Amino acid sequence: MKEFKRDYPLFSLCGLNCGLCTHHQTDGISRCPGCGGNGFSQKHPTCSVATCNRKHDNVEYCFLCSSYPCKKFEHLSDADSYISHRNVLKDFDKAQKYGIEKYKEELDAKTQIAEFLIDSYNNGRQKSFYCRAVNFLPIEVLRYIMDRIEKDISKRDKSQKEKTEAVISLFQDIAKESGIRI
Repeated sequence: MKEFKRDYPLFSLCGLNCGLCTHHQTDGISRCPGCGGNGFSQKHPTCSVATCNRKHDNVEYCFLCSSYPCKKFEHLSDADSYISHRNVLKDFDKAQKYGIEKYKEELDAKTQIAEFLIDSYNNGRQKSFYCRAVNFLPIEVLRYIMDRIEKDISKRDKSQKEKTEAVISLFQDIAKESGIRI
């Protein structure tokens, strides 16, 4: 595939939140640059969505294509290996309803929250948990959680391990109350 470039690689052509993916939130050679980011074509040389896009309307997001929703979006599965796959249709709906710039603001905020949690409260095995939690919970709930972390957890005279366990427990409790499986 020839070089595939996009202006905003954190929200993919097919609707994945690349900024909230563990493959993007990693260091080193295995890091994914996001959809259409620098080096994307080398990491994903056979992206069928990018190929399809070139053959059709060549849009920035699939929801802008004249064929949307196509067969690709008929049977989305919660079992997909990409954690942000579960919210693709909801995220496309938000981007259409509120505008792509407003959606990008929300995704940028969520990405910053995920990065903060991974950097600050990760015992080495929580990256996937934080990416899922931040992806699935609404931004208002995440802001509430971040406020609770700042006020109730970060200032505790506890070990980093205990603080991390408290953050994870907070996420799990709030997600359960909200009926969200993370």
